[in-house]
Amino acid sequence: MDAEIKTEGKFRYLEIGEGAPIIILHGLMGGLSNFKGVTNHFPERGYQVLVPELPIYDMPLVKTTVKNFAKFLEKFIEFKKLDKVIVLGNSLGGHIGLLHAKLFPEVVKALVITGSSGLYESAMGDGYPKRGDYEFIKKKAEDVFYDPAIATKQIVDEVFATVNDRMKLVKTLAIAKSAIRHNMAKDLPEMKTPTCIIWGKNDSVTPPNVAEEFHELLPDSDLFWIDKCGHAPMMEHPEEFNQVLDAWLQERKF
Repeated sequence: MDAEIKTEGKFRYLEIGEGAPIIILHGLMGGLSNFKGVTNHFPERGYQVLVPELPIYDMPLVKTTVKNFAKFLEKFIEFKKLDKVIVLGNSLGGHIGLLHAKLFPEVVKALVITGSSGLYESAMGDGYPKRGDYEFIKKKAEDVFYDPAIATKQIVDEVFATVNDRMKLVKTLAIAKSAIRHNMAKDLPEMKTPTCIIWGKNDSVTPPNVAEEFHELLPDSDLFWIDKCGHAPMMEHPEEFNQVLDAWLQERKF
C-alpha cells in the first residue's frame, strides 16, 4: 500500500487518492492489507479510497455488535465530512455496510458486497474452542480460500494470536452471535441502494446460494461470479475483482 495509516481522534484509517469516496470495510479476521489490490487500483481511476480500522476489539463487550459498527462507520463518514459514499465490504464488513445503508440510506449511493454475512454465515463453525491447536487454526484459515496458499503464515499467525487472546476470543464470539441475530432477509427488499455483489464460486463460508439470495432480495442488485475463488475474491483474484467492480461503477456512472 502506498499510504501510511493515519490516526485522527478515535479513528485509524488509510486514505489514498482524490475523487468519489469508496469506503472499504474489512471482515472479522481481516485487516486493511486484504484490500491492497483495490487500494492500489481505484485511486488511479479517480476515486478517493478510505479504509477505516474497525474497532472490533476496542468496544465494550455489550456494545460489540454489528449495529454499533454501522454507527461507527457513520461517525467516520461525518468526521471526514463525506457526502454520498460508495461502501465496499467483505464478510462482516459487507454486513456492516448493508446495515449502515439501511440505517443511513441518504448517505450511501452504492454498495459493494463480497462474501458478506447478513443472511447466512458459517465462518465461526465449531473451530474456535480449539484455541491452542495451531494446525487446526491453519486448516480453518486455508478453508477460507480456494487456493490454500493464500493463507500465508502471517495470516495464520494473526488468527492464531487472536483466538488465543481470551478477550479477543470472547468479542469474536459476541460479534458472530450479533451477526446471526442481525439477519437482514426482511430488510433487504426495502433497500433501494444500487448493490454490486461479487462472489467466489467456491466460497465455503458464505456459499454461492447466499449470493443468489442477496441478489433475489435486493431490488437493485447485480451479481458477478469469480471462478476458482473462495470467501475473499479481492485477495485471491484482485485483478479480476477490480475489473468487475470498475466496469460496474462505470456502467452505473458512479
